[in-house]
Amino acid sequence: MRIGAEVVRGRVRNPQAPGRRLAAALCAPLLAAFANAPAHADLKLCNSTSSRIGVAVGYRDENGWATEGWWNIASQTCETLLKGAVPSRFIYVHALDYDRGGEWAGTNFMCTADKSFAIRGVDDCQKRGYKRTGFFEVDTGESQEWTIRLTDPEDHGASRK
Repeated sequence: MRIGAEVVRGRVRNPQAPGRRLAAALCAPLLAAFANAPAHADLKLCNSTSSRIGVAVGYRDENGWATEGWWNIASQTCETLLKGAVPSRFIYVHALDYDRGGEWAGTNFMCTADKSFAIRGVDDCQKRGYKRTGFFEVDTGESQEWTIRLTDPEDHGASRK
């Protein structure tokens, strides 16, 4: 992956000059670090609707099940939900249409809260003081980077109830 870099080739008049060798020796590790930098990978969600939406995500990582929310995403914009590699092959999404009502939901139940939250575990949501909410499943196919796009029902995207 290139990170805003460009290679410029030119002639060096005196490659044996001590200052140039020192500069090259000092710059080489820095250039190697940029060349070997890992690719930037995130989980993103694009709101392709005409409404403002609220989004929660669920996933299973090395520590078990987790749900996080709420991201408030304006119409026709994208937002990074999770930075870094996508934590699991299957990501679960629940979204609310703030302007017209309705939701994008599914049959995979996880815990949510009314305000911003990060919850571990999906069992006994109500006993723990959370809501039991239906999420729809997204198969990322083991991809390290994934973008989910929510659309209005007439656009035949992720359906809303």
